[in-house]
Amino acid sequence: MNEYFGNVSAATLKDNFDVVYQLLEETLDSGGHPLTTSSNALRDIVLPPSLLTKILNVAGANITNSINSGSALGSGPFSSPIPWRKSGLRYASNEIYFDMVEELKAIVNRHGTTLSSTVWGKIETNSRLSGIPDCQLSFTNAQVLTDCAFHPSVRLKRWADSKVLSFIPPDGKFTLAEYRYVPNHASTPNRFLNTSTTPSAPPLNLTRDNVPIPFTVKTTFELEDNGGNFNITLTSRLPARDIENLVAGLHLGEGAGGIKCVTARGGSADRYGRGVEGVGASWAFDSNKKILRWEIPLVSPSSSWSLRGSFTTTSVPAPRPSRAVQIRFEIQSHTFSSLKVEQLRLTGEVYKPFKGVRGRSVGNVEWRW
Repeated sequence: MNEYFGNVSAATLKDNFDVVYQLLEETLDSGGHPLTTSSNALRDIVLPPSLLTKILNVAGANITNSINSGSALGSGPFSSPIPWRKSGLRYASNEIYFDMVEELKAIVNRHGTTLSSTVWGKIETNSRLSGIPDCQLSFTNAQVLTDCAFHPSVRLKRWADSKVLSFIPPDGKFTLAEYRYVPNHASTPNRFLNTSTTPSAPPLNLTRDNVPIPFTVKTTFELEDNGGNFNITLTSRLPARDIENLVAGLHLGEGAGGIKCVTARGGSADRYGRGVEGVGASWAFDSNKKILRWEIPLVSPSSSWSLRGSFTTTSVPAPRPSRAVQIRFEIQSHTFSSLKVEQLRLTGEVYKPFKGVRGRSVGNVEWRW
């Protein structure tokens, strides 16, 4: 549905009910079991909605039947010997792009010790190659990948024998592989360890199944009968890379209000304890959900940011804020696994394609206090 309509909504389904009905009819057999699930095969049978197809349908031209009969393009559906790839593809510029996206989910206790951390990754691919190319993608450190799931085009025996992804790619966008990253403490260095960290900083938990968190958080809360004060300090552990779109959320509990906050950047402060103003950082309070949001668009390497504030409670006898801060972030051109593509070999065609590779990391960390 997303490939046909983009963002799926009730209005989209109503406006394109005929296309949705055809997709359900072709995807499932008479018993309700999955039948045709390849997007390339479905596009040969059911045309994606467009202004041209709507005008032709209104004019009485049944273009879908014309495509299915093979009179429009010279070949009908399922004409290709490879079910996930169309036949007769031709591009003026042959290109293939690989996006390695990894997501970190972690829980850290009040002492800064990582209780659990898991990294799930996927290789999103966009193929614009002519003919029927046979691709072989190799990595410099394929041993970091575990619990892998592959696209049907990947030859599993080749991966099991030599850790090389051998496949004939579908046309367009698809997920080539999904995996879990398990760091090896014996061979993977702590890339997030800042040599300037003070001795009092909490040590990282570098067990085999834990991934180092790219920042540290220190929280101070003083709760009273009718409110409380707090001070949250976040420090980047990345020595040479930015953390982007960082959002920290804290639920202050029922009856919370009267929020007063000040954002600051840097560890330096004057004799009154006031830090440098946090340019670019902002905060907002959702009075309905009682969630305080702290947003930092760009956390520079090894920088420190703080949020100080207070709140009051009126309808409850004592404040009951959440005992954890939820933090989301992104890191461009970076992967937790340091997965690197060694080379892409292509056989079956005479051209040399352009290859693009990039990485991106996202994270969701629950930091308890």
